[in-house]
Amino acid sequence: DNSLLAVRDINHKYIVVERRILMAQKMTTYFNDFLKNIRLTENQVNELKSAHTTLRTRLAADEDLKDIIVTTFLQGSYRRATAVKPKMGKRSDVDIVVVTKLDKETVTPEEALDIFEPFLKKYYDGKYRKQGRSWGIEMTHVDLDVVPTSAPSLAEQGLLENMAVLSDDDLEEMNDKAEKLEKSYSSNLWNLAFTELTNADENADWKNEPLFIPDREAEFWDKTHPLEQIRWTQEKNAKCNKHYVNVVKCIKWWRKEKYPDVKHPKSYPLEHFVGDCCPDDIDSVAEGIVLTLEKIVSDYPTKPVLEDRGVSEHDVFGRLSDEDYEAFYNDVCGAAITARNAYEAETVAQSASLWRELFGNKFPEAKSKEAVFTKRESASTNLSGGRFA
Repeated sequence: DNSLLAVRDINHKYIVVERRILMAQKMTTYFNDFLKNIRLTENQVNELKSAHTTLRTRLAADEDLKDIIVTTFLQGSYRRATAVKPKMGKRSDVDIVVVTKLDKETVTPEEALDIFEPFLKKYYDGKYRKQGRSWGIEMTHVDLDVVPTSAPSLAEQGLLENMAVLSDDDLEEMNDKAEKLEKSYSSNLWNLAFTELTNADENADWKNEPLFIPDREAEFWDKTHPLEQIRWTQEKNAKCNKHYVNVVKCIKWWRKEKYPDVKHPKSYPLEHFVGDCCPDDIDSVAEGIVLTLEKIVSDYPTKPVLEDRGVSEHDVFGRLSDEDYEAFYNDVCGAAITARNAYEAETVAQSASLWRELFGNKFPEAKSKEAVFTKRESASTNLSGGRFA
């Protein structure tokens, strides 16, 4: 009977949908646990905050430096909420931008860096080293990167006094606070400051005026725009239903876990590429991972040019060799297949096993009671929409 077959077909489709919804719910909890395992621990975050707060307080109070320093603020993966836990033997790190009144037309990059050495010798003797564009400070559990920049315009100095710029919070913490403040109406000032930074007009002066950092090896002042990188990341995360920064963390961890000895691409170049390839409106971290890896495979078989956020003449992949990119691309091809199979697996056990194959043992094993699903003979009458994992 055709009508009976049609009913059976509809019931089967409902059962498949229900199973996928259940899989989505279960795998979301697995990804939440995985992300807890690869994020910086509470102790690591506290150590970072203590170290950079002490450094910034000392800089602001230093008699030889306070008159040339406009302000300091955080940049890098910690601030953008895309940092992952360091592997054994490595330290957590944070970048501190020191905005100065130094004139790049009269002060050389070497001189700009040298101005900070007496300060470093006073407070961090034996722990600091000069790098190409910054000073590195190695502490017991934390690495600090001190990045001097040359004088901004008056308009930019005004934005740099913005509370959202000066905040110690990463983007996830800032978002949480902004949401709470908006609901409680307890502090319009902070919320307005956050909005000014993250939703600035496309023609706003600060967006068109990058800072300049001293490149002593190349002997010139180079452009950088960390505020635009922060703003872009926040905007992208909102477009991705707040999953984007977690997609970045997962793919960074995959690279770190599977290819610990490979140097490039990693860190910000890898994050930037994920940002260009991750689609908006993703419903889960798992979906973002799959679609990002597949986008790289389908659209970028050869090394692309990646325009830096706010400094379009910079190619983020400029220092990446064609050979390194080819090796990376081949790695992504394999990872994309594994991720797709994990995403479309029929059981939690299969899915978890494949995600563990991709991400290593920080991804949770399937619990025995979730290894298989109970066979359903009839469809549920109360189904909600949703997307797998």
